[in-house]
Amino acid sequence: MAIPINIEDLLNKRKIESNRIEFKTGWNPDKIYRTICAFANDFDNLGGGYVIVGVEEEEYTGIAKRPVAGIPIEELDKIQREMIGFNNKIDPYYMPRTDVQEIDGKYVLLIWVPAGVNRPYNVRERVTANNQSPCKWYVRNGTNTIEAKGEVLDELREMASRTPFDERGNENIEITDISRALVLDYLQTVNSRLVANFEKLSLLEILSQMDLMVGPTERQLVKNVAAMMFCKNPAKFFPTTQVDIVIFPDGCVKNPNNMIEVPKIVGTVPDMIKQALDYIKTNVIKKRIIKQKDKAESITFFNYPYQAIEEAVVNALYHRDYLEREPVEITIEPDKISILSYTGPDRSISLDAIKKAERLKSRRYRNRRLGDYLKELQLSEGRGTGIPTIQDELKRNGSNLAKIETNEERSYFLIEIPCREGFEGALNVGGDINEAINEAINEAINEAINENAQSVLLAVSKYPLIKRKSLLDSINVSKATLERIIKQLSSEPLNLIEYKGSLKTGGYVLTEKGEAFVKSLNE
Repeated sequence: MAIPINIEDLLNKRKIESNRIEFKTGWNPDKIYRTICAFANDFDNLGGGYVIVGVEEEEYTGIAKRPVAGIPIEELDKIQREMIGFNNKIDPYYMPRTDVQEIDGKYVLLIWVPAGVNRPYNVRERVTANNQSPCKWYVRNGTNTIEAKGEVLDELREMASRTPFDERGNENIEITDISRALVLDYLQTVNSRLVANFEKLSLLEILSQMDLMVGPTERQLVKNVAAMMFCKNPAKFFPTTQVDIVIFPDGCVKNPNNMIEVPKIVGTVPDMIKQALDYIKTNVIKKRIIKQKDKAESITFFNYPYQAIEEAVVNALYHRDYLEREPVEITIEPDKISILSYTGPDRSISLDAIKKAERLKSRRYRNRRLGDYLKELQLSEGRGTGIPTIQDELKRNGSNLAKIETNEERSYFLIEIPCREGFEGALNVGGDINEAINEAINEAINEAINENAQSVLLAVSKYPLIKRKSLLDSINVSKATLERIIKQLSSEPLNLIEYKGSLKTGGYVLTEKGEAFVKSLNE
């Protein structure tokens, strides 16, 4: 069964936190099943984890030692047959997903352990014993697997009723509500092996392999996160799932009647994030360069550092309560950008920590699986790093720190990001907005289209429906660089190329904007 994540990201501990990845040099079922039990219990609500058998860990870096040790091919079938019996020694029954992958000319066994929906789980201390071994509960403590005892065990048992919202099945979501094209686009973006067999599998089989179905075979439900990520209109299931941007050029207190309402932003969660950020980047963020006397270097700063805005917008859509009939609201004023979402932070975070606005570390994530997806799409960093990232970027830009506000009931979460001094005055929004947009987009295009990107555009122009492999053969860049260029050229604000057709017969073509740009290159 192919697993929807790139193994190289796991071996190098990219995108997934290191405490969710365990390397095992050889097959030791007793220890491995304790780790499987711990990941399934997901005590810290991180989303489970991965065990990779046949890999040794570097002592200092913690990443995989290359080339990998591997497992002899003749042992792999035996191991997987043994796992069928060992799975029955987990109570309640739990079945991790497995995948055999070839790395460095050798084979490794990848075991994916999503957080279980029927936790807490216990397992025989020695699964290799003939049912004489005691059953124990295990959890992860950092990068280690430990037995759950005392208060930890009590809390683990209590967590049985706290399955995160995005991991729950939704009886209102039908398979037909999920866009096969959006699923494929995601799998291609993260370089999943599921792409190879995508057209041979039904959508139900694909979603099952992605752990997006829950419940018994006779009544399987689609998980909420599938609609958040792969339904073109998630508001059908989560009303008012949208982003509202309102601009007060003179400030909402000074002149509340002078207001610009941007058309509401809707779509999948990643699309809403990208649309909101594109609008702010195009219309709001400004750069200033100050020449220094007697110095060659100039001082460059922004009214708002983009990375801080990006983190705040992602956090709002990641942590919001999708049962609340309230949009994410972004209010733009001359002196600040305010981002409001509902509901507020979990009660495991103290009001004092919220007031300090330094680091908000929650043990209970409302939408932990959604966070995994956003990380794999490189829209989010590690959990608990959002507020520190925002404050660090503001400090680096010379701005004042952001402020956070909520109430005793934790019914909302408001973050205010201040405008950097030196950009005083009313917002220059209104008038000819289209001209400002076009100017910003042209600037973005000129910055983005380097020699390699031009080569990709010309190749797509010359050979419509060209495949990634053919593009890689036609230009002298690495696979990673090509993936970055394709993502750049096919996303906002560029949108110069797009993928058309099926996986087998389709390929990349120029958009209308791309055709105009290539024409300008040839003139």
